[in-house]
Amino acid sequence: MPDLERIFREEYGRAVAVLVRALGDIDLAEEAVQEAFVAATQRWPAAGLPASPAGWLITTARNRAIDRLRRESSRADRHAQAALVHARDQPAEEGPVRDDRLRLIFTCCHPSLGMSAQVALTLRLLGGLHTDEIARAFLVPEKTMAQRIVRAKGKIRDAKIPYRIPYEADLPARLRAVLAVVYLIFNEGYTASSGDRLIRDDLCTEAIRLGRLLAELMPDEPEVMGLLALMLLIESRRTARTTAGGGLVLLADQDRGCWDRELIAEGQAIVRACLRRDQPGPYQIQAAINAVHSDAPSAADTDWAQIRQLYDQLLAVAPSPVVALHRAVAVAEIDGPAAGLDVVERLDLPGYYLFHAIRADLLRRLGRDADAALAYDAALSRTENAAERDFLQRSRLALG
Repeated sequence: MPDLERIFREEYGRAVAVLVRALGDIDLAEEAVQEAFVAATQRWPAAGLPASPAGWLITTARNRAIDRLRRESSRADRHAQAALVHARDQPAEEGPVRDDRLRLIFTCCHPSLGMSAQVALTLRLLGGLHTDEIARAFLVPEKTMAQRIVRAKGKIRDAKIPYRIPYEADLPARLRAVLAVVYLIFNEGYTASSGDRLIRDDLCTEAIRLGRLLAELMPDEPEVMGLLALMLLIESRRTARTTAGGGLVLLADQDRGCWDRELIAEGQAIVRACLRRDQPGPYQIQAAINAVHSDAPSAADTDWAQIRQLYDQLLAVAPSPVVALHRAVAVAEIDGPAAGLDVVERLDLPGYYLFHAIRADLLRRLGRDADAALAYDAALSRTENAAERDFLQRSRLALG
């Protein structure tokens, strides 16, 4: 039943968020939702899709959780079980965050958890990402990421961190992690870390939805607006990023007539408003870089000098080897591939496929085909996305 996979991707985060609020237990909520999806795979092919698949899944998951607590009530807390049975009749909790998924993000981003644990746990619960996908986003081994997620769940349980809407005064302290979560969900959607498709539309759409909710909640936070602008400007290029067969199309080769001008106009308007505030942050600067790309009617008209200047500013406020790698692309466009390669060779990103892919392209442009082939091989061994692998393989074969 082809719709099952799509429904799982689209509804998993929402169902977990609702169940966590109702149950107060992350593991129980996840297990109940997974059991509900198993039940759906058994029932829906014969009975057909229910009128509200999301409602069916949430109701089934809640009932499975209640049944489990009843079975275990002889050795568990009977009061907790009794409270759960009546949870469906409780009024909605009041507070500044009304959306269940956004509320769970703020809950998981509690200050008592480390930043990486906050982000990883929320990606697992809300993005529905597998541990290996999250590990690739953090450039760490899968085992390391699995341990972080387990520890984060244990910390929430042992410290009895409440599953409630944060007070308005608590929101800014959690904002950095919340923005990181939303952006990582978007990134996984825009370039999936594995699978046959380059893009996961559902994750892009969800991240932008959450970004708009954050903008409504905290319109005076420049980085909130910067993140929304960044996602809108990148999203505007989605349809031009792949061929009809799903193949990867580089920015320089995209048909800019296919770019979504409404999203570009909205994103650029937000960037201009951020510039007037003059409180630059990483997301605002990245949005400005993408605004420069969206201004260029063709790849040849791109203002690479302005882009390099913006990357210099980004390195000053948020230094990282990944930012330096992207800056190297601008350097190569301005000063030539040898200058760009000189920057790349000084970076330490051995596990990052894009490092090897960019290095391979610069070596190719310098005519160093044998070295380029080795770099393409290194990139191929570090990505599980079929569209990326196909592009890298074709690039390598083109070397002769």
